[in-house]
Amino acid sequence: MKILLAVDSLARGGMERRVLELIKGLGEYQDVNLKLVVFSETIEYPEIYDWNIPVILLKRVPKRNPLVFYRFYKLCKQWKPDLIHSWGTMSAIWAIPASQFLRIKLINGNIVDAPVNMSFFDKRLFRARLTYPFSSRIIGNSKAGLKAYRVPKKKGICIHNGIDPHRVLHLKKPSEVRQELNIQTENVIGMVGSFTGRKDFKTFIKAGLVLLDQRKDITLLAVGEGPDLPRHEQLIPAKYTTHFRFPGIRTDVEDIINIFDIGVLATNTREHGEGISNVILEYMALAKPVVATQGGGTPEIVIHQQTGILVPSYSFQDMAHALNYLLDNKKEAATMGSVGLETVHGKFSLSKMTENYVDLYKTCI
Repeated sequence: MKILLAVDSLARGGMERRVLELIKGLGEYQDVNLKLVVFSETIEYPEIYDWNIPVILLKRVPKRNPLVFYRFYKLCKQWKPDLIHSWGTMSAIWAIPASQFLRIKLINGNIVDAPVNMSFFDKRLFRARLTYPFSSRIIGNSKAGLKAYRVPKKKGICIHNGIDPHRVLHLKKPSEVRQELNIQTENVIGMVGSFTGRKDFKTFIKAGLVLLDQRKDITLLAVGEGPDLPRHEQLIPAKYTTHFRFPGIRTDVEDIINIFDIGVLATNTREHGEGISNVILEYMALAKPVVATQGGGTPEIVIHQQTGILVPSYSFQDMAHALNYLLDNKKEAATMGSVGLETVHGKFSLSKMTENYVDLYKTCI
């Protein structure tokens, strides 16, 4: 099978990570031949060049350069892929003319989130729906995403994210990570994400401040970078600054998650709805109980009171209560972490995700 993957960029993000995980998984299939088209110069995963897969840059310069349609068409005509698999709405739009004129089926993987109460007139929904008539199948990484984007049932298919178990092997000793980050408290609570409008670090920090009014045995780690980072650092009173760490973007994020007692994902549901969060998969792959915002695709992986605790949006009081409960009930927290690990191995493994995509490719061909 000759599969042409098309993605807007390879900036650091959940969808881009999923593209790389799939490429890695498909490397085990000798009957799959891949090429990757990237519509920008942004390559923040340089390891892609070590994987023996052709990477073709079709830069959109200027941003709406119509020649991109022709270049993509020319590539498809020369290579003759069996399928085009686009990731993101814009990459689907760039692929549509080649797909139609050359009669190559288009698998449209543009459903990567699950906005809450999205208006019928929302521009995200409008752009996505433009691509539906030209798509053979439309993939969402959550059932909630397919529903939010009103994907036709006959075309929609949910393929959950998968995580490579090798990513959580050969980790640093927790004592080394603790020493590096100067953490001396018994417990560590962490959240990994970008400091942008989509993530709700404010609720995470405010929940931490509530906890610190009650107990001093915790350090809170906020891992990531973004334009909102300075504003969030200013939320912390001077008396509690020693209980917070902001280590920025890390290439060793699994090592850091490994020292968490609880993994948190707070989402700004006014701007974003999670699909299946890669960071939650990472928490669970390291057997951490999860506290996360309700909504979107999160309940498809975080089963309330089984693999973690779901809390209402923006309720730092509820989040603080959930965190305090897990800290005071270590045995139950450990059980949640164990069930989460089993769930990842059973339903959200890289091999499972890859198998689902290969089955879809074969069916479409």
